[in-house]
Amino acid sequence: MPASTSVSGAASAVESLDVPGTAWTVDERTGTLRVLAGSTVRGADLARLDRTVERFGGAVTVERLDGPLRTLLSGGDGIYSSTGVRCSAGVNVQSGATYYFVTAGHCAETNATWYTGSGTATPVGPTTGTSFPGNDYGVVRYTNTAVPHPGTVGTVDITGTATAHVGQQVCRRGATTGVRCGVVTALNATVNYGGGDIVYGLIQTNICAEPGDSGGPLYAGDKIIGILSGGSGDCASGGTTYYQPIQEVLSAYGLTVY
Repeated sequence: MPASTSVSGAASAVESLDVPGTAWTVDERTGTLRVLAGSTVRGADLARLDRTVERFGGAVTVERLDGPLRTLLSGGDGIYSSTGVRCSAGVNVQSGATYYFVTAGHCAETNATWYTGSGTATPVGPTTGTSFPGNDYGVVRYTNTAVPHPGTVGTVDITGTATAHVGQQVCRRGATTGVRCGVVTALNATVNYGGGDIVYGLIQTNICAEPGDSGGPLYAGDKIIGILSGGSGDCASGGTTYYQPIQEVLSAYGLTVY
């Protein structure tokens, strides 16, 4: 069996297992499927995963993660929904004279109003679009003209978008843990968060994150690359994180950075 066929078959087999807390990518350097299993994968689920991996021999490797693999939602600069969710704003964007910010789709699943603080004193605006699972992005429209919406990530002026590549030096910013940097370790990752929530086409990095960082931006220099979806670990012990590519979001809604 050709290696590419074996890897493709292994990816399909792993997805069909529907084991929550797993993620997988193709390692382009070795031509193998790399499966990551969070700490919640155990017992019968772990046994099923091991049996499936054994069927494909050296075409598949499994790596255990120290913590659970999850969306990094908290219930940081933070944004707060009327449903009690706390996430991070990703990047400010516009369509004509209308302004929005992008965040994670799992944050914006409900038709919520968003606020700048945990109280409801300063509204930002409503969720106007979301895609989760499958993708993981949401769009919120600014309706409160008193809330500033600069085209920056922290102090970095964002001038455009970029496509990720393996080995790329990147940083992310989140409401809980601030700015953290690392490298892109894989592309086109699939993550099974459980409960039927599978997300495809994600960017994988070795940057840590914690609950409340979801939706925050991944960037390189002055270019925005993606939006934080989820991951495993924390910023005390390190971790693995996954990002929704930004260009798909902008194309879906006809938005631009500024």
